[in-house]
Amino acid sequence: MPKKGARPQEEPQKKGQQRMTAKDKGEASGAEQRLIRELAEILDDTGLSEIEFEKSGLKIRVARELSAQPIAAVPLAAPAAAAPPAAAAAADPAKHPGAVKSPMVGTAYRSPEPGAAPFIEIGTRVSEGDPLLIIEAMKTMNQIPAPNAGKVSAILFENGQPVEFGEPLVIIE
Repeated sequence: MPKKGARPQEEPQKKGQQRMTAKDKGEASGAEQRLIRELAEILDDTGLSEIEFEKSGLKIRVARELSAQPIAAVPLAAPAAAAPPAAAAAADPAKHPGAVKSPMVGTAYRSPEPGAAPFIEIGTRVSEGDPLLIIEAMKTMNQIPAPNAGKVSAILFENGQPVEFGEPLVIIE
């Protein structure tokens, strides 16, 4: 059974194509059901909103209905309160000249493994190339290095928080 919130959808019918659902056929084959379940798992694991697969004339699209939840307000409020020098950048940390932005979509972690000390804290001095955090994307851990030397003045994400491409994560001054 697909994960909660995920549901299979079909592409709009194109001219000359017959649109058929599992209901029309009676039941989807076991292989098709497994493929739909696997696609739903990938959807949940990666945080994507939809995924499409096509092979040998079989086209499957699995999409999730997303509900709007304000998650950005919480991470921005905590660093601003914890780091008074970053208060000016808290209004729009992406415009801060020392903002380190996420190079990919994924889940951000402050330490190399659960229970380990974080790479950085507010006030930590870093050199260019020092690891700041890890972003997990598609089951791959990607170390994010410091683009320049300086002092960490704000950490704009919570450990284990999903992050978007271009989202400011850390401010180095």
